Amino acid sequence: MGIFQMRTDLALEARESISEAESELRGVSVEEYYREEEDVRVTKVTIDTKNAAKAMGKPMGIYVTMEAPAMVEPDEDYHREVSKCLAEELLKLLPQDDKEQNILVVGLGNREVTADALGPQTVDNLFITRHIVKEYGKAAYNCNRMNSLSALEPGVMARTGMETAEIVKGVVRETQPDALIVVDALAARSTKRLNRTIQITNTGIQPGSGVGNHRNALTEESLGIPVIAIGIPTVVDSATIVMDAMEKLLEGEEGVDAVKCMSRQQPPFPELNNMYMTGKDIDAVIKRISFTVSEGINIAMEMRMG
Repeated sequence: MGIFQMRTDLALEARESISEAESELRGVSVEEYYREEEDVRVTKVTIDTKNAAKAMGKPMGIYVTMEAPAMVEPDEDYHREVSKCLAEELLKLLPQDDKEQNILVVGLGNREVTADALGPQTVDNLFITRHIVKEYGKAAYNCNRMNSLSALEPGVMARTGMETAEIVKGVVRETQPDALIVVDALAARSTKRLNRTIQITNTGIQPGSGVGNHRNALTEESLGIPVIAIGIPTVVDSATIVMDAMEKLLEGEEGVDAVKCMSRQQPPFPELNNMYMTGKDIDAVIKRISFTVSEGINIAMEMRMG
């Protein structure tokens, strides 16, 4: 029987899964710091080499993970602080330029599936400015420099009959943005990070990868412009939950091959590998955290205004 593959979109979790013998993996650097005022732990994982990318199962690039334990709570002040933190980290990855930027935000996901509606609901709350700037210029906002923001909700292939990449490429070709921000729901390895973690990366994204439904990637190589992906894990693989429970139950039991169990060589109930779980209050959570992400993008655009 093959090795049970941990399913996660978080580079932080992929790094944690590497064995102790590989803990000093060349080509991977980790920088961690705690923002006490916001109660947010930020971990920056940088993958510099192809060998490291292969070992991690992630493309080369920068992965910034923000762990905000109270993000599931309806605390508006806390969410505002998280949005500000997100804006600062996002600006570090966006192209640095003194001129106005034309940014396109793409909200990936299926609006009809609550756990997958992060992208579409984020688009709903963005402060869209491109049409106003094109019509009236910077004077409309009484500023010397004005970034334009546009948004797209491409839907899913089952409803449109088109690959997301096909739709995005067409829009990019016509509107010619300077950078693309993609927002999507992710899958996590640990339930403690569910709806409490934001990952920002400059490596782009592969739509549907969180649930093993791989589509054409949205990357700088495929689109010709920088692609920044923002994701929050909203689902966890059900087989992973079973494995976690079994490991805890079997700890210390005599006659149990704990090493094999811990290394996930014998996955129980393989039919669970294609099932995903989320919280019972996911509708309220998605509405809350999608607003947090949209505010982070809005604040980032305001910070670049002059």
